[in-house]
Amino acid sequence: MISRRFLLKRLLLLVPVLFGVATFVFAMLHLAPGDPARLIAGRRAPDAFVQQVRTELGLNRPVYVQYGEFLLDVVRFDFGKSYQIQKGAPVSEILEARFPVTLELAVLGQLTGIALGIPLGVLSAVKQDSLTDHLTRIGALTGISVPIFWSGPILIMVFGVMLGWLPTFGRIATTYTYESVTHMILIDTLLSGNPAAFVSAARHMLLPVLVIGIYSMALISRMMRSSMLEVIRQDYMRTARAKGQGANITVMKHGFQNALIPVITVIGIQFGTLLGGAILTETVFSINGVGTLLVEAINNSDYPVVQGTVLLFALLFTLVNLGVDVTYSYLDPRIEQ
Repeated sequence: MISRRFLLKRLLLLVPVLFGVATFVFAMLHLAPGDPARLIAGRRAPDAFVQQVRTELGLNRPVYVQYGEFLLDVVRFDFGKSYQIQKGAPVSEILEARFPVTLELAVLGQLTGIALGIPLGVLSAVKQDSLTDHLTRIGALTGISVPIFWSGPILIMVFGVMLGWLPTFGRIATTYTYESVTHMILIDTLLSGNPAAFVSAARHMLLPVLVIGIYSMALISRMMRSSMLEVIRQDYMRTARAKGQGANITVMKHGFQNALIPVITVIGIQFGTLLGGAILTETVFSINGVGTLLVEAINNSDYPVVQGTVLLFALLFTLVNLGVDVTYSYLDPRIEQ
């Protein structure tokens, strides 16, 4: 059982982290070379429009005033308005439409990595130095070594171009329509009651999810193998076997939960990495998520969009770490002490 004191303590620790990230994002705008108002307005924009942008952004006021107003806006989830991506549109609305796309991709990729990585890691540890162990380790090493920007085009070439089994870009075939409720296409197509649209969306998601899932699986399986090997050699495991308990029962009942604790750390940290990997995956597969939004905003010097996206990533990453701490406490109550 997770104590309220432990949970409250972890929630309070999120405050200085988010405060530090917000401060860094604010400084990023002011430390960037050039005039932010001129970059946003465009090099050929008239001086009157540049001054208007400077006034709207509050860049003509003292830095400490700008900083205070920026923190207040962040607390209200008000990141300003876009000047390039969608002129005049609130950044919060843009993120609300684009973030579920990236979240769906990252979550499905992480679940794929967990579903494949944990069983392979346990199997590799139980059958140490066997052919199965060697093949699993080679596969994990390959998955870690191959970057996403290379594995994506390879899968496109094999399964999309050569074999023609799967679509290689977009989220759904243009022949299908659906009502966007959650902006997560698999859920929205299910809610629309159109099985054919759901199948089309699932086929479009398969390759990008597989790209992220392979990378995730490689790290998780390696960590699971290492952790499980350490647990198997513990005295209490040998004692359980000496009492006549079967090997499979001993591993799953006494070893698996303890071996899972370090793996939870990798899963939590890796989820933030997957969001970064989703940027490359979205670019390769032409998926309009937050990743492509961030790249587009940087290229167009749309500072409000960049700030809002970075803050959103930071908030999500801290919440994932909170989930990791809570999971720790559930698996091993001694951690609260």
